[in-house]
Amino acid sequence: MNSKIFNSFVLAVCGVLFCVILADVSGKWSGYIDYNGNDIPLTYNFKADGDKLTGTSDTPLGTADITDGKIDKDMISFKVDLNGSTATHIGKVYQDSIKLKITYNGADFLTTLKRSKTQ
Repeated sequence: MNSKIFNSFVLAVCGVLFCVILADVSGKWSGYIDYNGNDIPLTYNFKADGDKLTGTSDTPLGTADITDGKIDKDMISFKVDLNGSTATHIGKVYQDSIKLKITYNGADFLTTLKRSKTQ
């Protein structure tokens, strides 16, 4: 009986730690998108506050604020204004990466962001 309680406790703690790790998107994340055969650098500085996501996006087009940012378990979504057009971002958060689909001017771009070692 005691081993069942102990096993349940260990599983519960692991589950909580797993959720905490997944939810921790705050910080600097970097990646690239392929645009006409060129690697375009992307950097995001995320700030998570509960289920709200804010921060900035840095691209060759400049720095823009993240708007309408949401966190739902291991999923994030947000928008960035780039030269008057909205880029919609939808992503799945993993322990060491974020897979993003970016929709901009009718085209979809896929990228994998990695947490920057320098914050």
